[in-house]
Amino acid sequence: SHQERKLGDSVIIRRTSSTVFMSAETESTNASSDNGDSTKLRSNRAFANPMPANLRRKIQVSRPQLGHVVPKYARKARGGSRDPTLQAQGKSPGLSNPGNLKISTGSARGRRLDSPDVYLRPMMGKVREAVFSTFTSFGLYDSSVAVRHLDIFAGSGSVGLESLSRGAKHCTFVDLASDCCACVKRNADWCDFDQPTQTNVICNDALTVLREPFKAGIPVGQTFQLVTMCPPYEEVVYADLLESVANCPCVTDDTVVMIEYPIELGCLPHVVARDDGGAMVGVRNRKYGRTVIAIYVVNPTGRLESAESRPEEFVSLH
Repeated sequence: SHQERKLGDSVIIRRTSSTVFMSAETESTNASSDNGDSTKLRSNRAFANPMPANLRRKIQVSRPQLGHVVPKYARKARGGSRDPTLQAQGKSPGLSNPGNLKISTGSARGRRLDSPDVYLRPMMGKVREAVFSTFTSFGLYDSSVAVRHLDIFAGSGSVGLESLSRGAKHCTFVDLASDCCACVKRNADWCDFDQPTQTNVICNDALTVLREPFKAGIPVGQTFQLVTMCPPYEEVVYADLLESVANCPCVTDDTVVMIEYPIELGCLPHVVARDDGGAMVGVRNRKYGRTVIAIYVVNPTGRLESAESRPEEFVSLH
């Protein structure tokens, strides 16, 4: 059985296996091609509403420093004690790991990661585990899939390295801070991802890489099956990020895009229109404490069987 609901001049048909987006004028065409393949998932930019105004400005978000990586120079003494120093942890001599970052599973399981000496808000362990469980359910780490991962706002590289540990064939890490890029290279070597074909580290602005990737250091013609973005909340404009990644020359049909945002932002849109008439369609929007994770699929075809559209999740989670 399926449920239907009207949306302007269009109809959304929700099936358990997939979702078919059809505009009124193309409904008959799509219906005829859907007779034996109900997993076809079509997107139409008619479902993309204008970008909400709150996403076009920066926001102020207050977060405690618990679980954050704070530079040594910024730490203040408390209760008369002297400034704490970063202590070496893990298996690698001299490893700086105040946030207890480590790889949770896969070939590099248990490896503790170095942290750069900058303000850093790593993805919480429980959130990262939930995110990668979702990616796994999409079949991204099946042995028959050669996943190329683009990790924007890489920080220490923990998200991209986790992906490599789980079976991704390649990860390109992007961060504007040179300290973070150097840290990613150290962590990649420490996790034995030291082959030239496995990693690429780009020290550049996120929007520059998304809008002009081949000028920023990504090989011409290279595409990615997975893009993750964990931006510093107060330093980005989310509308710019969404529009840039949706139209990035490096994404293709069925590219999975994950973006982390604060609950104070409200909610990201369910559908983001592409300039070429396609769309980036939301398939998950989950709250973890005061952090929200949105997952999209670019021009979904239905090949990602469990990545069905879920418009009901893209509502304010305040």
